[in-house]
Amino acid sequence: MHRCGMLPDDYGALGLDEASGRKLLAAAVQRRREDLADVRGLRREVLERVAAGTHAEPLRVARREEARDGFVKYLFELHDDARIETVRIPVPCEAEGVDASAYQGKEKKYIVCVSSQAGCALACAFCATGELGFTRNLAAHEIVGQVLAVRKEADRPVRGVVFMGMGEPFLNYVAVLKAARILCHPSGGSIDGRAITISTAGIVPAIRRYTREGHKFRLAVSLTHAVAEKRAALMPIERVHPIGDLVAAIHAHARARRQRVLVEYVLLGDVNDSPGDARALAGLFDAALVKIDLIDVNGATGGFHRASREARSAFLDVLGSARIPFAIRYSGGQDVAAGCGQLAAGRSPLVRLSSRA
Repeated sequence: MHRCGMLPDDYGALGLDEASGRKLLAAAVQRRREDLADVRGLRREVLERVAAGTHAEPLRVARREEARDGFVKYLFELHDDARIETVRIPVPCEAEGVDASAYQGKEKKYIVCVSSQAGCALACAFCATGELGFTRNLAAHEIVGQVLAVRKEADRPVRGVVFMGMGEPFLNYVAVLKAARILCHPSGGSIDGRAITISTAGIVPAIRRYTREGHKFRLAVSLTHAVAEKRAALMPIERVHPIGDLVAAIHAHARARRQRVLVEYVLLGDVNDSPGDARALAGLFDAALVKIDLIDVNGATGGFHRASREARSAFLDVLGSARIPFAIRYSGGQDVAAGCGQLAAGRSPLVRLSSRA
């Protein structure tokens, strides 16, 4: 067992009450204690039992790269040589030439973009992680460990976490939700649950489960095309969980939570950026239940290019006319391949020509 991957109620398996569990969680996560021998308020025999039944295993930073705009990409090597990447995002970004309006909030802080799997099985055409294939799910402690490693050397507080790194979070559902609960626990990461966002490519049964369970973390869903057959060419998950079912699950979640779902849409030049594409997108959703998160495609994966300024403007005009709220996400860290869709576990992504169907 791993200390930073346990909640207070998990310590019941070691014969401890919740109060003791809170103390141990705080020691492991808040203070990064690897030796629990002198945690105050617990008997020595209790601490010895915990030490025998758990172990601390910080992630090893194999490489860190800082971009000109202040984004930092971390490459971690895990115990079995699996490799993952994590991104530290500055908010607001104050680097020269970067539009600070791309960020919200006045407090100087960091958000950490974490990975939930080593590799990914979904093979989205525009994502470098999909080129790697799937290696394995991450354990909760490995997800929490990414945030702890970033926080340990950060010069400002970590106030948010986004599950938008490598892998599909809802194909590692139990570990991801456990990690999120640890990160927002007052004895754990102490991050406001409303500042944690879990992004999925559209695993409909998991979205419905997530809605039933009433989690407080924000939901984001990657869509990228509103026409089913065209989305399937870009995101093969469409063939398993069709867009009609996905939209119904998104609407149901938004109504249950009384909060808009973020619908992520990667703009691909001459593929999904026409006014007709925008009308199809607007026609899918109840404008009161979603917010469109527009992301320019990054990197060489799939052979795509960014939409022109004129095409993007026409696309946004359609959304505005349909009263669909939207935001343009600033995708930083481009010079170190830390942007959305660029994480490749330290490898150079392959250039694969995509279908333009």
